[in-house]
Amino acid sequence: MSDAAPALPADDLVAEFVTEARELIEAAAEDLLALDGAPGEAEAVNRVFRAFHTLKGAAALFGWPAMLAVLHAAEDGLSAARAGTLATGSGLVDLALAALDATARWTEAIAAAGAIPAGAEAESARLVERFRALLASEPRIAPGGEAGPAPDWAADLLTEVGDRASGELTAVHYRPRPDCFFAGDDPLGLVRRLPGLLALRLAPAAPWPPVEELDVFACNLAVTLLTADPRAEVEAVFRLVRDQVTIATLAAPKETAPSAEAAPRTGAEAAPRAVRVEAGRIDALVALAEDLAAARSLLGDVVARAASGTDLTGLVPALRASDERIGRLAAELHREAVGLRLQPLARIFRRFPRALRDIARQLGKEVTLTLEGEEIEVDRDGADGLFEPLLHLLRNAVDHGIEEPAARARAGKPAAGRIVLRAEGRGERVVVSVSDDGRGLDPAFIRRRAAERGLMPPAALAALDEAGLIDLIFAPGFSTAAEVGAVSGRGVGMDAVRAALRHLGGGCTVESRAGHGTTVHLVLPRAQSLARLLLVEVGPELYGLPMEAVAEVARVPRERIRDVGPGAATVLRDCTVPVFRLADLLAVPADDAPAADGPRSDAPSSDPSAAEARLAVLRSGGDPVAVEVDRFAGRLDALVRPLPGLAALPGLAGTTLTGDGRVILVLDPDTLIDGRAGEGTT
Repeated sequence: MSDAAPALPADDLVAEFVTEARELIEAAAEDLLALDGAPGEAEAVNRVFRAFHTLKGAAALFGWPAMLAVLHAAEDGLSAARAGTLATGSGLVDLALAALDATARWTEAIAAAGAIPAGAEAESARLVERFRALLASEPRIAPGGEAGPAPDWAADLLTEVGDRASGELTAVHYRPRPDCFFAGDDPLGLVRRLPGLLALRLAPAAPWPPVEELDVFACNLAVTLLTADPRAEVEAVFRLVRDQVTIATLAAPKETAPSAEAAPRTGAEAAPRAVRVEAGRIDALVALAEDLAAARSLLGDVVARAASGTDLTGLVPALRASDERIGRLAAELHREAVGLRLQPLARIFRRFPRALRDIARQLGKEVTLTLEGEEIEVDRDGADGLFEPLLHLLRNAVDHGIEEPAARARAGKPAAGRIVLRAEGRGERVVVSVSDDGRGLDPAFIRRRAAERGLMPPAALAALDEAGLIDLIFAPGFSTAAEVGAVSGRGVGMDAVRAALRHLGGGCTVESRAGHGTTVHLVLPRAQSLARLLLVEVGPELYGLPMEAVAEVARVPRERIRDVGPGAATVLRDCTVPVFRLADLLAVPADDAPAADGPRSDAPSSDPSAAEARLAVLRSGGDPVAVEVDRFAGRLDALVRPLPGLAALPGLAGTTLTGDGRVILVLDPDTLIDGRAGEGTT
């Protein structure tokens, strides 16, 4: 296949590749220049290797053999440098920079014409031959050869060991990937497999973020250790994370002068993020800004008239009109600004077919992946945050869900398993689901495994229904795998998936039928947006209900609310509607005493002895449901912000602020009512 073949269409995938390639090329060039001045900096070698590795993986999606050959050859050279078998001298740096220059030129040609230019194959062959010659001619360091001087990062540990060791020692600098838990890696578990461990130092790989932004399932660890174990045995322990480890063989002198530990490179190495924006959206923002400036000018005229003291009575309609116009324009401006961050999920979804194919081949299974709802848009951070959870769910579906072809044949299923990755919009939230037609979850097996692991007291475990048992798969350390495999089964994953969704302000649920398959639903906000809220009170507390979920508000004589089975109901507009007390749903006390501030009504509260009940009639699953509150307190247009700390609490969508700075909890009617239909109380 010639690289000068007909140009590829300039579709979204190619555009995404070009953007990512430009960022990686720029970052790798900077690190290569830094490496030229400090040849022994292991972290710089690691960063350059990761950049070439990522570039190669992205280019492999399009089948550009010239580019792939160069990137693969450069990766081989850098891999030898990382393994300590090739010196990181100017020869490697110059050749890697030449490979980057060629990749950059070809990337720009792809951006312009959709294809690598003619003549690229010859240039690629020359570069590949130069890498082969470098690997054959440059002085190489034998993996288990003579001990050398201690690198800076190991010098302090060597001093700590002192005369407690003799002979050759092995030093390891291990910086796990932030997403290592999703891949099933256990950094400290690997360290414990070194019986000759002499010294160990754990430090944060990067400065800790504020507590409210901390992701407990993102590894922020740098491990430095010294062991008496032979280098070959150490390399065997870390073979699955070799790209994250630097290993050196050292002598154990009786006295070693201490030296400062090399400071790890932190935040500065992260490439700045870029967002592609359509020109039409920028034009709309500019037009709204101009309209807002005009509305502000009109308000200034009204203020001037008020200051002069003329026609004060006639100013009220003008003030009201200005307020309504500025409010409308502010809401539109916010909506357009938030829209700049929205990205179609196709950008994430299209990264999975190749990965799923490789996993299925590794496990000897046949799997087809169907993508649905790729056009659904979500906030860019939300889309990026979905990648690792979805990758883990797809791995689980192939490894744990889809049976081997022979087992599927015995069950009367097609040999190829089917996985569906689907997205759908539900108002201001997006639901992404991963479904498979595999063996499903066996509640009895989960109960036995939970008992073996001691996850719950026996009495509590016996009392769980099927839904509660299935939810146990989210318990830390729980796994349904019979043994640890190369893909999954280490008991690290589903708890991390749920935690990742909570961090995004969403949640995660599972549905499964033994023998028929499993579906995992991930729910997250589409974006931060202004919401119209109905303010209600329960005791002294103020809550917000999304107006889009409120069908109507009503005041109903209490004698019209009747006990029906275990709950209560009333008749509204010739329809029987179940009734719940909001205080009961939130497990907070109701109070008929007025709060210290905020709007009030002189009618009674939701005290069951009151003559009248205030009901907010909500749409829940298509059926109306009435929620009784103490008081209605008006309406509010506000920005609702999901908080990770509140995402775990059912019924809460986020928080917002009133004009006087008061914090309001905004309720999510779907999860607030879910599972309670027919159990209303008054």
